[in-house]
Amino acid sequence: MKMKLKGLYILDKGAFNLIYGPEEQKDIVELVDIIASPQNRDSIAKESSLLKDIDVIISGWGGPVMNAQFLSSAPNLKAVFYGAGSIRNITSDEFWNRRICITSAYAANAIPVAEYTSSVILLSLKSFWRLTRIVRTGKSFPKVRDVSGAYKSTVGLVSMGMIGRLVRERLRSSELRVVAFDPFLSSELAGKLGVESVSLDQLFRESDVVSLHTPWLPETEGMITGRHFESMKTGATFINSARGAVVRETEMVEVLNRRQDLTAILDVTYPEPPGNDSPLYTLPNVVLTPHIAGSMGLECRRMGRYMVEELRRYLAGQQLKWNITKEMAKNAA
Repeated sequence: MKMKLKGLYILDKGAFNLIYGPEEQKDIVELVDIIASPQNRDSIAKESSLLKDIDVIISGWGGPVMNAQFLSSAPNLKAVFYGAGSIRNITSDEFWNRRICITSAYAANAIPVAEYTSSVILLSLKSFWRLTRIVRTGKSFPKVRDVSGAYKSTVGLVSMGMIGRLVRERLRSSELRVVAFDPFLSSELAGKLGVESVSLDQLFRESDVVSLHTPWLPETEGMITGRHFESMKTGATFINSARGAVVRETEMVEVLNRRQDLTAILDVTYPEPPGNDSPLYTLPNVVLTPHIAGSMGLECRRMGRYMVEELRRYLAGQQLKWNITKEMAKNAA
């Protein structure tokens, strides 16, 4: 009889309960021999001897930083199943040099982000945010004539990675013009996705709603400037569910102060949360949500389920669906 691989959960306690529910835990224990109770960064640092014989780590938010010191205690580590999104903060050069396999639930986490974004886009095309503010402050119903609506209006998607593409798919049932900015988007792929490839400046000028999906990288930091906001159409909406640092926040605030017709829906900021004195809390045309676009509640179990399926593929010697390479990790948010 073939011996089971030895495994260990290492992640925050709260994340463990969110990501790996009873069904996921049941399936995992049938696949690998879990040698101890779930660990976190602090506990595994104190009990590093637990790493000596493990073959796989099952992880998620709060996963271990797998640097040289950590890896020296885990000589048999072969694979890591990360039930969350980006792995940039838990990997190291030593990790990649060991050629350890790592897979992530980034694709599962992209689904609720796309659901959040597409919902906000459609509400924005109805001027939902601006009109609710007017009704609340004016205590009456205004005459509504300047609403774009979800027919033939223009939606701009900044970056066409996995989330951008999922958002595009969810908008297909609405007869919208969708434009996109992505320097890596070929004309052939743009055609398949049903988007018009345009410059970033043109996207901001022509869109009724702009949705940002750009990862935070050195070359994208501060990419969205006050000039972009200044060029937006009357009554347009900006949505950020990507990373706050991609936007020059001070410049954005300056424009939003002057142009009350614009609306910004911000699920992310920089820093996060904003400081107590940030004008983002008080600007009437800013809607802040506390980073809720990604997996929440039972949505987190989808990430755990993705890792169960990846574990099955790994044990069967099959190609992993969501395997992460060093280059992929470098270019992710």
